[in-house]
Amino acid sequence: QNVNKVETGVRVRHLPTGINIKCTQERSQQSNRQRAMQLLRGQLLAIMQEQRVETLAAVRGDAVRAAWGAQIRSYVLHPYKMVKDLRTGH
Repeated sequence: QNVNKVETGVRVRHLPTGINIKCTQERSQQSNRQRAMQLLRGQLLAIMQEQRVETLAAVRGDAVRAAWGAQIRSYVLHPYKMVKDLRTGH
């Protein structure tokens, strides 16, 4: 019955990264192109976020957790004010 349907699939390729997007969900080519561009934009944003996380991790280095036993100074406040530095022992 529906022999005269038109193929309106769209392929979009991002040349700098080589990402290929294929979209054949809609009947019109324009809406397929818009949907493919939205998918491509989403993938590029995900790649940019991954790169940003990697650069921040490289800048920050290894993080030390603030847990018991990881402190540098201990403070005794009640009977007298004393600050003891655990690295030097003074």
